[in-house]
Amino acid sequence: METATKTLEATFAPPTTHKESKLYDLLETYRDSLQEAFDAGASTMSAVSDIVTPYDLPYQSKAALCNYVPKLRKTYNANELDDDHPIRLTNQAAKFDHSEERDYEFTWWVPRPGRGTNFWIPLRINPEQEELWHDLVNEDAKAGQIRLQKHRKNWVLHVTVEYPVEEPATDGDATHIGLDIGETALITGCALKDGSPTDPLVRSGSRAKHLRKEMYTTLKRLQERDASEWRTDERYDHYQNALTDIVEKASREAVEYARQFENPVLVMENLTYIRERLDYGKYMNRRLHSWAFARLQGRIEDKATEAGVPVEYVNPAYTSQTCHSCHRIGRRDSQAEFRCPHNDCHVSTFQADINASANIARRVDPWGESVPLDKAERDDSPRDGSGSDTATTHREKSVPAQMTLTAFQESKSSASDD
Repeated sequence: METATKTLEATFAPPTTHKESKLYDLLETYRDSLQEAFDAGASTMSAVSDIVTPYDLPYQSKAALCNYVPKLRKTYNANELDDDHPIRLTNQAAKFDHSEERDYEFTWWVPRPGRGTNFWIPLRINPEQEELWHDLVNEDAKAGQIRLQKHRKNWVLHVTVEYPVEEPATDGDATHIGLDIGETALITGCALKDGSPTDPLVRSGSRAKHLRKEMYTTLKRLQERDASEWRTDERYDHYQNALTDIVEKASREAVEYARQFENPVLVMENLTYIRERLDYGKYMNRRLHSWAFARLQGRIEDKATEAGVPVEYVNPAYTSQTCHSCHRIGRRDSQAEFRCPHNDCHVSTFQADINASANIARRVDPWGESVPLDKAERDDSPRDGSGSDTATTHREKSVPAQMTLTAFQESKSSASDD
């Protein structure tokens, strides 16, 4: 059996004054210990443990900090900490209960330091995730990391779960469907039939780009006016939710597109460490950097796994500048157009993103992994400098996190969804 991962979300039912006071104490103590360990440059689990042990925290939080803090600089290249870090807890804190007799059927046993200090808190769950909550309570799904975040009005709990799904399989010849993930065109899909691009899908990124720019402008203006923290958070959450909705719709549409073909196999580029060349200043870069194409790929993979559609990853080099027909290097003179200069090739000009997605689909064949040798290594990007992305190394298994900035709209079937 294959496994898939998903992040469950629940909002606390309004806690009593006493319980909320305990939650605030936990949050403040956690952030203080995180800041001290970070400022001390603790780079090993034992070094973090020496710092956080004296703090009045549950052991599940201390263990999570010992694992998380060393990654901040090594993995995330963090130079400073945001002020709104959630409380992280290991899966040892995943103690939930269910009863149909309660107004709020699901509850969480909130860990506290010391013996006899834990308390139950009712949860308002997402109804679409109810089946997985039952699996979690019945131990049919395995809990991963837990995060507790305080928003202006609510306490929000995120629980990563791993659960079994049917192993994707194909009967007979597979239809390889390349997905090109970008910014101007968030998703371009193209199926290969007898080596030819067939019935492509293009989903525009204009709506998401507009939201991201509007968010940056709005938040910068609020900062300059020294607006209240709740007002800034409210606007940030508004944009975050809108962009998350776009990504969810885009990933669902990509899988639905694939399922219309016989024996589909989705093929995507390995974009584990993709970065975005934006410079809105240090503060906003931290916010906007979560516009990660790999995040969208993860949501596509999750939905594909649930739908029984296999997913493959291939080398991203030169997919934008290789002709899908003759497999030789051509030119991408603009974001929208690919040009093949070889006279013996029937392709002269072609829509650039569809050409790239066809190349991605072809590369699932190991013979398609090699880069043409008639050109030396060079930057694989439009000559006008737009849409320039980089990527290296093998993509790790997706672990869904809270969706933040993401993006896309406009396709033949859902241009009006948003």
